[in-house]
Amino acid sequence: MEIQIVEIEKPEDVNLILGQTHFIKTVEDLYEAIVNSVPFAKFGIAFCEASGPALIRHIGTDQEMEELAIKNMQKIAAGHTFIIFIRNFYPINVLNAIKHVPEVVNIFAATANPIRVIVADDGIGRGVLGVIDGVKPKGVEGEEDMKHRKEFLRKIGYKI
Repeated sequence: MEIQIVEIEKPEDVNLILGQTHFIKTVEDLYEAIVNSVPFAKFGIAFCEASGPALIRHIGTDQEMEELAIKNMQKIAAGHTFIIFIRNFYPINVLNAIKHVPEVVNIFAATANPIRVIVADDGIGRGVLGVIDGVKPKGVEGEEDMKHRKEFLRKIGYKI
């Protein structure tokens, strides 16, 4: 078995959600979950089938995000995984809706950080073992850091 680290390529202002699912209708159901949560959302989805024709299925409302999803799913190439790239909203706006899609088995990451995906390849198939999200902690939050965090959350509309 070979273990690989796949670096996800994305613009800095783009968030992603990486998960595992189990059925061909995943792309349509994820699409519906997102547009029902965030009308006019800009996103792209790609999903790797694990059997049958074993295609990368895709859909989206933004061609750039959809192409980015396909490109990264080609690199990950792990059966029954999906990736969603989003531009004008945050994962928190759709994460619960995505978790409630009946096919969704697991969410590995929901982030804007640089991310690396740890993939195992046994020669027949590939699977996601986990992710490396962002960087290591640089210290412990102090008073100024707390103030900055609270100001940031208010600035982006998540606290009053």
